[in-house]
Amino acid sequence: MQTQPQVSFDDLPVDEAVREAALDHINQLERVYDRITGCHIVIAQPHRHHREGRLFSVRVDLVVPGGELVVNRDHHRDHAHEDVFVALRDSFLAARRRLEDHVRRLQTNGKRHAAATRHASSGATDESPHLYRP
Repeated sequence: MQTQPQVSFDDLPVDEAVREAALDHINQLERVYDRITGCHIVIAQPHRHHREGRLFSVRVDLVVPGGELVVNRDHHRDHAHEDVFVALRDSFLAARRRLEDHVRRLQTNGKRHAAATRHASSGATDESPHLYRP
């Protein structure tokens, strides 16, 4: 990663164990795609209702070539997210899926571009290559 990942706590005390868990998740994402250039994680607890529980939300911003991928998981109905580590896990699973989709799109576009380049450089036309014309 070109820049140091940032882990922020929004209206929460800084917890080094949570920060380390977030950094571990970032390292796992880098194994999926090693061209991530930046990452910012925001961990918050926006819904502080005593009756409904204290649920965490996690936002993951990934900067990659070709754009920025944002995952904002605010599970205000999922009581499993009263545990910050579960909220982190779920957010990073979603970020991983989004990153894999991005990589797949890049690979597909690269194949299309390479095929179009080969097609144009071979002098082929849009006509059927199997059609014989004297």
